[in-house]
Parts: sequence; structure tokens; C-alpha cells
Amino acid sequence: MLKVIELFAGVGGFRLGLEKTKFFNIVLGNQWEPSKKAQDAFNCYASNFKTGVHLNQDIATIDIENIPEADVLVGGFPCQDYSVARSLSGEQGIQGKKGVLFWEIMRLVNQLNKKPKFILLENVDRLLKSPSTQRGRDFGIMLSSLSNAGYDVEWRIINAAEYGMAQRRRRVFIFAYRSNSEYANSLKDKSSDEILFNEGLFAKKFPVEPWLNNLSKITEEEITSDILSTSDNFKAQFYNGGIMRNGKFLTQELTPKIEKPTPLKEILERNVDEKYYLKEEVAKKFEYLKGPKRIERTSATGHKYIFSEGGMSFPEDLDKPGRTMLTSEGTSNRSSHVIADLDTNRLRFLTPVECERLNGFPDNWTNTGMSERMRYFCMGNALVVDLVARMGERIKEIELEFNKELVVTKKEENVSL
Repeated sequence: MLKVIELFAGVGGFRLGLEKTKFFNIVLGNQWEPSKKAQDAFNCYASNFKTGVHLNQDIATIDIENIPEADVLVGGFPCQDYSVARSLSGEQGIQGKKGVLFWEIMRLVNQLNKKPKFILLENVDRLLKSPSTQRGRDFGIMLSSLSNAGYDVEWRIINAAEYGMAQRRRRVFIFAYRSNSEYANSLKDKSSDEILFNEGLFAKKFPVEPWLNNLSKITEEEITSDILSTSDNFKAQFYNGGIMRNGKFLTQELTPKIEKPTPLKEILERNVDEKYYLKEEVAKKFEYLKGPKRIERTSATGHKYIFSEGGMSFPEDLDKPGRTMLTSEGTSNRSSHVIADLDTNRLRFLTPVECERLNGFPDNWTNTGMSERMRYFCMGNALVVDLVARMGERIKEIELEFNKELVVTKKEENVSL
């Protein structure tokens, strides 16, 4: 089994996905919600998982001596401003913007006695385009940092519904593996196209259409090892798939081979509590919120402009997968799902259990003492569990192929049986 460190663990989506493969042992899970007295997500994590070290601690304060050795590091870290600067004295090298948690990931990776074989990270898809004033800079800084740490990188934006799941949730997943590993060597003679379309981790588990589809949307460039220069000068168009090796990257718009999604109606509960139904005045408010609008507004400088937004399905189409769930789910917010109940045809919110099902969590996973509002919030922050399970299966296949000791052990087990 591979040992795993899980950072920014939330309520444990990464762990649930990896444990489905029965090949990963999570030795440490860290979750900390800043500026909050109640650590609901951590308490949920600790209630549901009984093994491994559970840390409810600001990652910036974790001493490297308290981090166990592991083969894999995973985490869904926040999307922030990754700009860097040189310290005033110049003696401490490059300094990441204060409070940016990606730098803490890199601190741990670089300080561990044995660097993880694999790193698997998750973020919102806009990471590839941020900041708006210097498109691609933030992701370029990440690629440069991982390359300097000795890793090759593959990434993919994945819409869960396009691979059979119940939510149209788009997230970018970043898979890094040590550049000197046998796995990296096995790909050395493969072209970047071959890896993106056939041989890479994502291509194996999230197939795409043949590469001739999007010839106009390709970027091929080099990432400098000078992170400060990247921060100051780098700009690039990153597409939904890509690979970086030896400081050079290729990114291209990929077209997924669509799998039949799970419709919203298949994850709905029956006979739900009356409290989830909309009162008449709330239903009317939603009719306005979800309808098309053209409104004249005045900016702070006195400039008049027209604010417009298109209409949304009201109620939701139950034959389609759900929309991306946000942390405001279950409130009178335009983004909240409103459905016609299967039993009564009355309008209502999704229940917390239905939100758990949208992300592939077991029923009542978050029913561990937190408020219902926090249950919605935690699911709005969570990832889709079965996406991680597929990635975990591929990492398992890689490890079984290239870890000779593990293969010998499994053969010995078979003989003893």
C-alpha cells in the first residue's frame, strides 16, 4: 500500500476516493479552517476516519518533524494570488506572497527527507487563467516550482458529468511525479501528444477524442527555473489538458469521450421533510433570481451601465446532472438548486444528503454534529469522490507495474494462498 499525506482535507473527499482502491493508507490528514472557532470539517473528518494522524492545525505552523514519511501527497488547496518577490536582504531567496497555501505545500515537499513519489492536487479551473492582468502566471509559477523540486507534471480540467457522474462540476487536477522515477523514464520516449491522448494518467482513466480535434488550441513553451522571473514576466494560454517535462510544457484543448451522466432524479430522496419546501414568497423570489435580467446600474465613479444575465432552468431539469454546487447551496441564492419534488411536485431545495450524493459521498457523511448550513457549505467546497477513485486506480496500476518489491510480495501472497 502507498502511504498518503492529505492536506486541506476538508471532510475527506480525497481520502474516500483513494480508499475505494484499497491500495492507499492515509497516514496524516490535516484540516484547518482559519478564523473559525468551530472546526466542523475537521470534526467530520475525525469522526469518519479512525486511523492515521489527524491534525487540526494551520499548515504554516506544522513542523516538518511531525510529518510522517509518505509516498503520495494530495490536497485541494485554495486558489490565491501566487505572485512572488525577493526578500529585502536577498539572502532568503524567493518569497511567496504571505498566506498563500501553495507555498506551504512546496515547503513540505522540499523539506521532507524523502520526497513523495506522486503529488495529486485539485483546484478551481480558473487557476489556469489567473490573474486576469497576466493570464497563466499563477499556474506558470506552480509548474516552475514543481519542476525545480524535481517533478514532471500532467494536468486536466475535468467536468465530472462528462464522465458519468451526477454533477457538472469542473475542476483542474494536477498530477506530479518524480522526474527520476521509473514511471517518468517509461514515458521518456513518448511524445507529449501520446501522453496527453493515450498514455498519461488522465488519458487512461478519462479518455479523450483523437488529437486532430483542436489543432488551433495548442501552446508549447518553456518554463524558466527562475520563479521571480516567471512571476514578473510569464504569460501563457493554458488549455484544459497539458504536460510539463524538463521545464517544457505542451497544453492543448482536449475533447472528452462523453460517458452517459447520472441524472439529478437518480440521486433524489423520497418523502423529504417539510422544511425543505419553498414558501410561496421564496418561490417567487427564485423566479426572479433565476430569470433573465437587464438592469441599469451606476458604478462608484458615477458611470451608468447595463447589468445583464441569462435565465436559468427553474425548476432544475431532473433528466440532466446537477449544476456545480456552491457553498451557498440551500439558501435563497441564484446558484441554489430548486427542484420539483418527485412525490409532491412542489418546489424545494436539495437536502444535505442529496448534496452529499452529488459529490459521491455516503449518505449522512456530514451529519456529525454540524449545522445544516455547514453541511451545505462543506459539500460546496468538496470534490467529486469517484473522480479521485479513478485517479487512484491509475496510480495503483503505475505502482504495481514499476515497484518490483511490491510485485514480488504480491506473487508470494498468491503462492501462499
